Amino acid sequence: MSQYNIEEEIEEIAGGEFERTPVPQSKLKGWKSFLGMYAGEHAAGTEFVIGPLFLTTGVSAFDLIVGLFIGNLLAVLSWRFLTAEIAVKYRLTLYYQLEKICGKKLVIIYNLANGILFCFLAGAMITVSATAVGIPFDMEMPKLTDTTPNGLTWIIIVIVLGAAISLIAAKGFSTVSKAANWMSPFIVLAFVACGVVSLNQLGVTSFSDFWNIWGDGGQPFPGQIKYTFWHVVLWSWFANAAMHIGMSDLSVFRFAKKANLGWTTAAGMYVGHYVAWIAAALLYAVYLKTPEAQALLTGGEAPTVAPGPLAFNALGVFGIFAVILAGWTTANPTIYRAGLAFQAILPKTSTFWVTIIAGSIATIAGLFPAFAMKLLDFVALYGFVLAPIGAIVVFDHFFHKKANFIQNYAEKAQLKISRAVWLSWLISFGVFYFISVQFNVFLSFLTLPAWILCGVLFVVFSKKWQGRLI
Repeated sequence: MSQYNIEEEIEEIAGGEFERTPVPQSKLKGWKSFLGMYAGEHAAGTEFVIGPLFLTTGVSAFDLIVGLFIGNLLAVLSWRFLTAEIAVKYRLTLYYQLEKICGKKLVIIYNLANGILFCFLAGAMITVSATAVGIPFDMEMPKLTDTTPNGLTWIIIVIVLGAAISLIAAKGFSTVSKAANWMSPFIVLAFVACGVVSLNQLGVTSFSDFWNIWGDGGQPFPGQIKYTFWHVVLWSWFANAAMHIGMSDLSVFRFAKKANLGWTTAAGMYVGHYVAWIAAALLYAVYLKTPEAQALLTGGEAPTVAPGPLAFNALGVFGIFAVILAGWTTANPTIYRAGLAFQAILPKTSTFWVTIIAGSIATIAGLFPAFAMKLLDFVALYGFVLAPIGAIVVFDHFFHKKANFIQNYAEKAQLKISRAVWLSWLISFGVFYFISVQFNVFLSFLTLPAWILCGVLFVVFSKKWQGRLI
């Protein structure tokens, strides 16, 4: 059998996306696929929410501008030297690789949590796009404190958007990558244009004027907490914790020709999580000067954060299209990842249909504005929950020889549940979540300690229990 036929057979067995086999050499992709995908995914709909939400926390100019630069650099380094390094070594999805380490039953629990949280995140992105689609229909926009749908128009728009996004994601990685490449230049241009127009509307003529938009910071809006320099650094580093130190993007970088393609994440971090967040914050700064926003603040209410009207105010119809497409480019790969998580739970179901299931859950979540309006808190939570399991993959890869324990032990011992993994994850999550709740500690401060503890406990428990069927 020729190599071509072998790869065709593998692709057929894997449903076209190699869920349970290494990606073959002929299917590897170069830097353009990843550059476009990451630039599109992270210069996206959520950026239109996150930028304004930073302003609601009363952050200062130094804390925002310098803190974001450092936090995003740490995220890029995490992708390059952890995620991409392991991905090109084994070329497996996170879920199949975890199955070898943790056992099938334990991975089902993780996949369920992972898939649902990704669906909720994608739902927030659908919410963002819906605020733009609703403008021509004079739709009432969700308030910062809204949790449930606010009308029939909102429900119809979210359902239509969710269906379209889900169908694109269900077509697989190649379609997701192409969609991102087509849309990302337009979206990046829109963010830059939003920033330029907003600076003009704010009367900024010098760097000191720009700096003074945030100045030394202020009091947070009602219902928000005050952000300091370390809040910004750690939140921006761990905004995508599930994807880099949590290893979810093993499923994406398994298609990379080499580990150096991990550097392409910088396109997302500095075009999206830096330029786009600041540009979106400027849009909100313009809105905060309006009589409507001032009246709400005077009355002790937080002004709404609706990306569609903010972009429309700056760019008109171009802004509406930018917000819609921005939501698409982020929701697509997020739903794709969620579909892969559900694929591991339902291995006999095709990739197409599990992705449709994920898209349906995301659409239902998108009906509830709370996921978008509380995005800073939600992103911190989902990173905190999912990141520690990535430490299991990292420590299993880097330390199995040095610490002298067996790699992929669950597969070799035919374990359905690895007690070493289960207890490591449960203890690390439980200890630090208790600290967060009991002492009111911001979750992003505890993500790295939880990740390290989980990895260390995994090594200790593996050395203690390996050799017995646990």
